[in-house]
Amino acid sequence: MAEAPGPMTSEDLGRVMQTNPVVIRRIMAGLREQGMVRSEKGHGGGWTISCDFNDVTLRDIYEALGSPEIFAMGNRSESPGCLVEAAVNKALDGAFEDAQALLMERFGGVTLAALSRDFHEGMVTQGRRIDFNAIHANDGEGAAPAASS
Repeated sequence: MAEAPGPMTSEDLGRVMQTNPVVIRRIMAGLREQGMVRSEKGHGGGWTISCDFNDVTLRDIYEALGSPEIFAMGNRSESPGCLVEAAVNKALDGAFEDAQALLMERFGGVTLAALSRDFHEGMVTQGRRIDFNAIHANDGEGAAPAASS
């Protein structure tokens, strides 16, 4: 979105991220509530970024999205009376808490500005450019080899 010449629709973003536009709208709603993006309705409307990349971290985004579960694997409570389940949960509690705390700390140290710099460096290194026509017309990859001069 930061590279787009104007607002991007949920359909455009869904195509780029290879997901349903409804999923995009749900995600963007959380970001909009935190002032990170804004939406414009009507012809020519769509989503735009409304935050300073230097001020927003991955942790901010994670929290704006409702702090979803970090780990697919975690404590289970499918059989509350099961002593094996209880023993496994007890053994893993601290490990999952430590891992999540470390991940949140790392998320807090990564700004959108840093991600943007890394993205641009990678594009230059690979000799690629962003091709918005490809995003709108093709499979959504949106990166094309840079034109040689």
